[in-house]
Amino acid sequence: MIDFLRGPVVHLESEYVVLDVQGVGYRVFCPNPYAFAKVEGPVTIFIHYQTREDATLLFGFPTREEQKLFRKLIEVSGIGPRVALGILTGGTPDQLISAIYQENITFLTKLPGIGKKTAQRMILDLKDKLDGFGGAALHTGLFAVAAEAQAKAEALPWEEARDALKALGYTDTELDRVWLTMKKEGTDTGPVDVLMKKALGLLFIAK
Repeated sequence: MIDFLRGPVVHLESEYVVLDVQGVGYRVFCPNPYAFAKVEGPVTIFIHYQTREDATLLFGFPTREEQKLFRKLIEVSGIGPRVALGILTGGTPDQLISAIYQENITFLTKLPGIGKKTAQRMILDLKDKLDGFGGAALHTGLFAVAAEAQAKAEALPWEEARDALKALGYTDTELDRVWLTMKKEGTDTGPVDVLMKKALGLLFIAK
């Protein structure tokens, strides 16, 4: 099993590079071969080695993290090595991991070769298997903590607006009903004065 290869890049094509390792030319399929175009001297490429009946293929990545992420991607039903390479071409590892954690179907379906069903499978199969990947904010559940903190911060303007409306004599039941309506309409964000104006309009209609 080959884990990595080191040597100068002696040839580039749109899908692969040729690496000279002690006089042997290895064809390595990469997400972005042209990233090596201006590199002088030896490079290290981390390898995923695949043997088929008709071929032995090498897939290469500039970092071990991308190598590991590639191996996770090809575990998903419907994603083969070529599609996995396209996914890594379309976004950075952190962008991809963030999209999976956030269940961002829109981002995932913009990646090459990924339709809605495949994006849903990616989320279902990988969301609980990516601890340790990505930047510090993504490690071991910290992404979820950050998302929760952001949600709380976004709720603060409504809390202020709610307190002001209660001071005007409106009940918790009335305000909960109005807040639910605003969330359904997508009008639940904005500064305190905007939220109060929207809520007062709904409260007036209710009466």
